[in-house]
Amino acid sequence: MVRSIAFAVPGELATSTGGFVYDRRMIAELERLGWNIDIVNLGEGFPRPSPEQRKAAQERLLALAAGCPIVIDGLAFGVLPEVALQLCLRHPLIALVHHPLALESGLSAKQADEFRASERAALAAARRVVVTSATTARLLAADYSVPAENIVVACPGTDSAPAAHGSDDGIVRLLAVGAVVQRKGFDVLVAALATLPDLPWRLTIAGDRGRDSETATRLNADIARYKLSDRIAVLGAVSPERLAELYAGADLFTLASRFEGYGMAFSEALAHGLPVIGTTAGAIPHTVVPGAGILVAPDDAPALAAALRRAIENPAERRRMAAAARMAARALPSWQDSAKLFARALEAAE
Repeated sequence: MVRSIAFAVPGELATSTGGFVYDRRMIAELERLGWNIDIVNLGEGFPRPSPEQRKAAQERLLALAAGCPIVIDGLAFGVLPEVALQLCLRHPLIALVHHPLALESGLSAKQADEFRASERAALAAARRVVVTSATTARLLAADYSVPAENIVVACPGTDSAPAAHGSDDGIVRLLAVGAVVQRKGFDVLVAALATLPDLPWRLTIAGDRGRDSETATRLNADIARYKLSDRIAVLGAVSPERLAELYAGADLFTLASRFEGYGMAFSEALAHGLPVIGTTAGAIPHTVVPGAGILVAPDDAPALAAALRRAIENPAERRRMAAAARMAARALPSWQDSAKLFARALEAAE
């Protein structure tokens, strides 16, 4: 039996962020499992839509035929509580939460409280809530009053990948992958690397620079201030083919995230057999297992610098961590496995 659902996303599905990658891959795998999916573009501006953007999104959702299950991406769902309360009277409603909106970096206490209250109210209207990690599941149960039995964990899948061959010229190539937003901690990473001028390293940053102009401007200023323009390349968003080349040529993956609801770039790094230098924020320790990398507290530039120094100076340790990374990657779920879990949430919501 073919089942139909609407899958509402906050903007163009082709957007190159981890959340949209998850949405795209999950939609594709659900379709392979026999689900008929109507993609609903809610428009830009989330999670801070203008009144016009909010109204347009509301109209698109309320126009859907009664009875059709609706999945709504959390970037929009969390700020549409009034719409969610209307929709749940006519539809099985499934919220997809990549990470709670209130945990985005750079928010004032007032903004975080507003996001938390809004998302809590919206989640109360959902019949099921899909999250991308057990860490987020615990947060929603503890802080957002979501019944644990209504939460389904469907982690991002990880594709198999060839092991990185790394560099061969004595320079240790570092790779950081993530949108240039405050939560990714690029300011901390640059500050840490600035204390390692004596070591042979180069950093490449690949990720959308258009989401947060203030953070992108600060990143450029930090690189210039520390005189690292000849050592750090900021590429912006790159094609999948180019990203695969960057992983293949890297020796280390590093990202100083302040929070990750899952952290798909970390699992991709493991799949390529890259040692990881990162933080203990959010779900990262559940992906980067002991031995596969070195994790330090968020916002601790000296500790991050010490971890980077240790890894850059010790090729043998990098090889040990690379072997552990490849072993850890074997335990990561495939997209097919994750889609089956997602499908169970859809079935339970009917």
